[in-house]
Amino acid sequence: MSIQRFNIRAYFILYNDNDEILVSDELIAGKKYTKFPGGGVEFGEGIEDAIRREAIEELGQEVEIIQHIYTTGFFVESMFKPGDQVISVYYQVQLLESPKFRIANTKFDFDTDNHQTESFRWAKLDALHPNELSFPADKFLLKQLQSAQ
Repeated sequence: MSIQRFNIRAYFILYNDNDEILVSDELIAGKKYTKFPGGGVEFGEGIEDAIRREAIEELGQEVEIIQHIYTTGFFVESMFKPGDQVISVYYQVQLLESPKFRIANTKFDFDTDNHQTESFRWAKLDALHPNELSFPADKFLLKQLQSAQ
């Protein structure tokens, strides 16, 4: 199958004061995934605009962009749309005010029976194993972040 189009994804990396990183546990079409927060870039939108929009949609609050961290440097085919090549762009962000979103203490702690939902939790950066993340670019980035510690 040849690649038909590019799928640009914008993700944000958020740390707290305890050397923990925010991860998103998601239920998508009835399957569980763990990833960094963020999502698709919409047509006409820049990467930083997409990150700001995703933060408001997912966290319910604004973030400040600190710096670009990583852009996928290897081929990744979409798990959801075969034929799409996924390019993931990651930026470090910080909250403009204290967290207002719900923080779960356990994985996949959803507060709904919906087939598409998410919950957020803090994970110690050095204790988070790449295999806990669902997507190849997230796994790669986590290894990079951990080796930079």
